[in-house]
Amino acid sequence: MVSRVIPVDDFDLVIFGATGDLAHRKILPGLFRRFVAGQIPATSRIIGAARTEQDDHAFRDEAARAISEFAGVKANDPRLAQFLDLLGYVAIDARGEGGWTDLKARVRDGAVQAFYFSVAPALFGDIAERLANFGIVDSRSRIVVEKPFGRDLDSARALNATLARHFDEHQIYRIDHYLGKETVQNLMAVRFANILFEPLWNAQFIDHVQITVAETVGVAGRGSYYDKSGAIRDMVQNHMMQLLCLIAMEPPYHFDPDAVRDEKLKVIRALEPLEPGDIVRGQYQADGREPGYLDDSENPESRTESYVAMKVRISNWRWQGTPFYLRTGKKLRARTSEIAITFKEPPHSIFEDAGAPKANELVIRLQPNEGMNLKVMIKEPGPGGMRLVQVPLDMSFADALGTDGSDMPDAYERLIMDVIRGNQTLFMRGDEVEAAWAWTDPIIDAWEDSKRLPEPYDAGSSGPEEALRLMHRDNRRWREIRA
Repeated sequence: MVSRVIPVDDFDLVIFGATGDLAHRKILPGLFRRFVAGQIPATSRIIGAARTEQDDHAFRDEAARAISEFAGVKANDPRLAQFLDLLGYVAIDARGEGGWTDLKARVRDGAVQAFYFSVAPALFGDIAERLANFGIVDSRSRIVVEKPFGRDLDSARALNATLARHFDEHQIYRIDHYLGKETVQNLMAVRFANILFEPLWNAQFIDHVQITVAETVGVAGRGSYYDKSGAIRDMVQNHMMQLLCLIAMEPPYHFDPDAVRDEKLKVIRALEPLEPGDIVRGQYQADGREPGYLDDSENPESRTESYVAMKVRISNWRWQGTPFYLRTGKKLRARTSEIAITFKEPPHSIFEDAGAPKANELVIRLQPNEGMNLKVMIKEPGPGGMRLVQVPLDMSFADALGTDGSDMPDAYERLIMDVIRGNQTLFMRGDEVEAAWAWTDPIIDAWEDSKRLPEPYDAGSSGPEEALRLMHRDNRRWREIRA
């Protein structure tokens, strides 16, 4: 199956922080791939903006090196030369006056205008103010802001208020790359485009849900940043909250940006406050071969968690009594992100001598090897009577769609193209961000008041023992973490 490529309108995209890591690793390579796919018109312009003093040619050379490294393209590829012709550069002083007049002269009035804030949140207000004061933007312009969207409710409100002084909500695209993953969007398709699952998608038939985001890397190299954040701010409050919302939300009346985001907001507001025993914090420790979190963070007194597991309850008719178990951590056994929906066991088994039926399970795998599988019970092949065995009905996107996965758009590619189209469905709204912080803040405050140290766990393990007990007390088990 070959995916259809629908070109976007002619656009000017300004990337603030264009010399930074995100631009090099994701934004520029992603734009190049969309150009090669025929989605970006050759008349479009991509303008880098950063503090570094350099001209267009130097920036194009820098972009060529990044694209060669992270998009796997050879430096002499003629398509790369064609793409580089779209690029320009302006040296900008985000908190001063330098470069803004030059930028205004480069941005066209007739094209779609998008401004990507790939910079620290502390600069969002300065850049937004100068874009408005220098007359670079109008009511049709769009801005893309990267997380973190604040570090608590107060700072999130302040950030939203800062952006709202110069842009309307429909112009602000708060990007969370998890929502751009193919499988995350397929979760909505599976739920709302198939009659098979939606009648069963409730507490009557679903026993529990597990959401796992496990990483094998530690925080070395970004320890000072991470130590001010921790797992709940870095992952739970945004990425995992979004996955939870997509699983638990009611069907929107239409696949429309505000309709979808209204339903997600209802889920967040229905989350029950966590009980003290429903959350486990962990911190990976040195094992003699590799450093522990305290070494990587360069803070021997740190109480910041590199792992968190929690039992979440949703107070509404659909989910009353069905727990959602969330866990995420660094330096775990394997790198994997998945959602597992475990259905209840049949109320009565007629196969007394064939083995106990196991619960059906729908597993949605976000990374690696995006895909889904549904575990069902069948008869074991062969003579000798009825013997039951559980097997997966597996659908990896690589197999089902006839691709090796290399031509599947990266999350950033898809989301940036949605910005150009003006489609906010996969972006977070301001009230949604604030509601997530309103639920998360009391958890963080309780940790800080308790003065308790995180539970230690070995690098390469599945996390702290206390997290296992969180499940065992409910007579459930975490799914094995494996690549």
